[in-house]
Order: sequence, then structure tokens, then C-alpha cells
Amino acid sequence: MPTLTEAPPPLAPPAPEAAPRRRRGRWTPYWLLLPGMLWLVVFFALPMVYQASTSVQTGSLEEGYKVTWHFAAYWDALSAYWPQFVRSVLYAGTATILCLLLGYPLAYLIAFRAGRWKNLIMILVIAPFFTSFLIRTLAWKTILADGGPVVGALNTLHVLDVTTWLGMTAGDRVLATPLAVVCGLTYNFLPFMILPLYTSLERIDGRLHEAAGDLYARPWTTFRKVTFPLSMPGVVSGTLLTFIPAAGDYVNADLLGSTDTRMVGNVIQTQFLRVLDYPTAAALSFILMAAILAMVTLYIRRSGTEDLV
Repeated sequence: MPTLTEAPPPLAPPAPEAAPRRRRGRWTPYWLLLPGMLWLVVFFALPMVYQASTSVQTGSLEEGYKVTWHFAAYWDALSAYWPQFVRSVLYAGTATILCLLLGYPLAYLIAFRAGRWKNLIMILVIAPFFTSFLIRTLAWKTILADGGPVVGALNTLHVLDVTTWLGMTAGDRVLATPLAVVCGLTYNFLPFMILPLYTSLERIDGRLHEAAGDLYARPWTTFRKVTFPLSMPGVVSGTLLTFIPAAGDYVNADLLGSTDTRMVGNVIQTQFLRVLDYPTAAALSFILMAAILAMVTLYIRRSGTEDLV
């Protein structure tokens, strides 16, 4: 037996710490992102690079095009077709405002007042997507036909007198006028406004409305101080999803308009498919993209919201 004066046996040296095992699923998210990234590179980045090189080429279809860094195509395209650029912004902006005025009350109704009819109304909102964009636009040629019930009602209400004074229609005719193009844009892109607005309104906590009522706020004050500020992400998302495709659209102006209502999308289509002036068409595309990007950036900064639906 060891005595109390004897020293205790030495302790065994501590075992070395095992190196942390490498997690097996570390690269799984990157592998999942790889197909999407390849899709963006092949079908977005590479075509953009190709169009950029096309915009600085010179030549003809018979002789071939060569990259000569001829940036004058941008100035020539802008100076020749600036009315179409202005017209595209005006038509798209007008359609976006109309979509917001029409879509916000409907989205508010679905979010707060629809009750058991919510799903049915949502199906009706997305029902236009069940048919092609072309068929929906052609339907408006019948709706706005000369002598039709819509034009007759507008004449009876003297609405066409006001729109003619504003330069949106020509006498008793609605087709082949700016009003027809704006109507087509508004109808085709209205669901893109309603869906983000509904999503944003649906996320608002109803207790905030009750709290505003407890503080004796009137319904309009509650909407102005609570509902609308909290729905700004949906407003910003909806206006972007409406304005951006509407500014580059060419189907509505082609089917419902005339040569006096041509938008920049019609010019790009003509240059690519009929005139076969590829450098000018590519330059027009990049000018349109740069203009929309500048306007969208300024709009997002001025909107005062960092959250998009």
C-alpha cells in the first residue's frame, strides 16, 4: 500500500485532439446551384456578350460583319429612333400607373375581404395566363373594333372627345391609336401587378389595423399610415414587373397600333428580321437596357424600401 508521503503516479499525457471531420454535405448547395448558373451563363451571359460584339461591328449580310469597334452605331440609333424610345417610356409608364390603380383595390379585396372567395378570385386573376399572349392581344382587336359596343359606349359618354383632345384617339376610332396600345399593355401585364401586391398585403399583420382603430384612426388614415407603407415592397415589385416588359413590348403596338404608335421593340424587331441591320438592332437593344436599368435603379433608391416581394 502506498503511503501518504509517496508521490502519486504520473498522469497519462492527454490524447491529441482529433482534426474536425470535414462535413460531407459542404459542397451540396454549390452542386444544386450549378445547373441554374450554367443556364444563366449559356442563355443569358453569352448572348449578351455576342450582342455587345455585334453592336460594334461593321459590314453587311453578304460580305459579313467584322468587329471594328464602331461605337457610332449607338449614336446613330439613338438620334434616328429617339421618338420611339420616348413613346415606349410613356406607354409603359401609363400602363403601369393604370395597372397599379386597377390592381391595388383588387389585391386589397383578395387579401382582406375575399373570405371563402379568395381562391376563386385568384384563379380569375391568373386565368389570362391559360391562353397565349398573342391570342389575348388579338382579342382586343374585336373588343375595340369600330362600331362595336365598347366604342359606342365611349362615344355615348363623350369619353372619346376627351381622349382625342389628349391625342390618345383619332375621332371615333380607337384601334390603331395610342389608347388601344395602352389598353393592350394594361390588360396583358395587370396580373404581374396584382400578384406581388396581394403577396405583400397578405403578409401584413391584421393586429396592426386593430391597433390603429384602437387609437381612433379613421379607415383612410389607417390605409395611409399603416397599410400602404407596409405594402410598398409589393408596389415596387409590381411596378417593376409591369414597366420593364411593357417598355420592350412590340406585340401590342404591332397588332393594336399603327406606324404612328411604333415602340422601340418594333424598331428592334424590324432591324433584326426585315432590314437585317444587326449592329443597329443590337445597339438599340443595349440602349434600351441601359435606360431601363438607370430608371429602375433610381426608382428603387427613391422608393425607400429594401425588401422586394
